[in-house]
Amino acid sequence: MMNKPKKVLIADDDTGILDSIGMILEFEGYEVRTTTNGNSLLNMELDFPDILLLDIWMSGIDGRDICKQLKQKESTRKIPIVMISASKDIERSAIESGADDFLAKPFELDDLLKIIEKNIL
Repeated sequence: MMNKPKKVLIADDDTGILDSIGMILEFEGYEVRTTTNGNSLLNMELDFPDILLLDIWMSGIDGRDICKQLKQKESTRKIPIVMISASKDIERSAIESGADDFLAKPFELDDLLKIIEKNIL
């Protein structure tokens, strides 16, 4: 029996990034969902992803705040969160907000795939 594809949720307000990362991950066999709306992540109820790739700077809401809130909720706190940012403080931001890992932009595709495999449920 085939394993179900792992679900990756990508949250970034740059649709170009969503499209390019999404296509690559689908090609690699992942089931991909994307959102430009950080607030929608806080209302996740069912159909949780196996991993969340979260941009720090999203319009309207800070990815660090989203991460903190998801990690405090019983239903979402076990979802691995990888913070993605071009910020020089990405490591500190990720640690302070409770993220499981981080990736600095711009990143190599291989690094993205490795970090997903390392953290995925």
